[in-house]
Amino acid sequence: MTEKNLVHELLTKLEEHISSHSFGASPAELYDPITYIMSLGGKRIRPLLSLLAYGMYGKNPEEILSQSAAIEVFHNFTLMHDDIMDQAPLRRGKPTVHEKWNANIAILSGDVMLVRAYDLLLPSPSGLLPEVIRLFNKTAAEVCEGQQLDMNFEGYETVSEEAYIEMIRLKTAVLLGFALQLGALLAGASKEDVDRIYTFGVNIGVGFQLQDDLLDVYADQAKFGKQVGGDIISNKKTFLLLKALELAKGKEQQELQHWLGLKDFDKAQKVAAVKGIYEQLGIRSLTEQKMQTYFEEGFRQFEGLQIKNKTYSQALLAVTQKLMHREK
Repeated sequence: MTEKNLVHELLTKLEEHISSHSFGASPAELYDPITYIMSLGGKRIRPLLSLLAYGMYGKNPEEILSQSAAIEVFHNFTLMHDDIMDQAPLRRGKPTVHEKWNANIAILSGDVMLVRAYDLLLPSPSGLLPEVIRLFNKTAAEVCEGQQLDMNFEGYETVSEEAYIEMIRLKTAVLLGFALQLGALLAGASKEDVDRIYTFGVNIGVGFQLQDDLLDVYADQAKFGKQVGGDIISNKKTFLLLKALELAKGKEQQELQHWLGLKDFDKAQKVAAVKGIYEQLGIRSLTEQKMQTYFEEGFRQFEGLQIKNKTYSQALLAVTQKLMHREK
């Protein structure tokens, strides 16, 4: 089976498993939003990584469809609550749960999603279940820590590069690491490989987030799917802005602070001006270098794995490479 066919088959089985799962029925206002957000799609990258990691060491990834689905349910729970905090009107082009229903319903439905994620982890072998729950709890708490840091940063004038990297590690990267770690653990991989594949996932996850920061400014609008420059318009503290604040001197510093301080402005003009400052300071190149550092460290960890099934490892690398070269 080719890598592409393998990935397609796993995603098909995963989607069937998720769509056939009953999260609950009554009251409808509690459970309908869960079915709704889970039906909005998405790439299903996290559960796919878990299935591929299992296949690298075990025989049949279908044995952990439930545990992989748990990761996707948890991920969507965080999105549901993040959308409330961000007052976001759309998720994947559709109304967010708090817009379609209301914030109270979105909070409560999200809470049930977290409970259901635990239900989906329960089929794990009894000898491994305590470790599965421990690692899941650690990851879930870290994701919340990352979200809180991100909200804290909104009130700061600037943030250090180290603090920003730590925030995206917690908010985004640790869940990718856990997805891979869970698959390897359930397949019986050695502790060394379980730790290594987690580190691989975390490093790749940090690289992906830095790539997102870059795409928001430099993506092709026709392929991006949302407004290019949105982070600039909202003064979001991305790696690019923080690096510019660190390096800008004299005229560039004055111009950057001018645009950051404006309340009323032409969006296209602001994006062009700040992008121009980034070009003068070489911010794109610096971000690409930082991103590459994390990708390279991730692959260095991957090379040390004692893999049993190369077909699955090649598929995992193909998925990773595709994400590394995405344009949206």
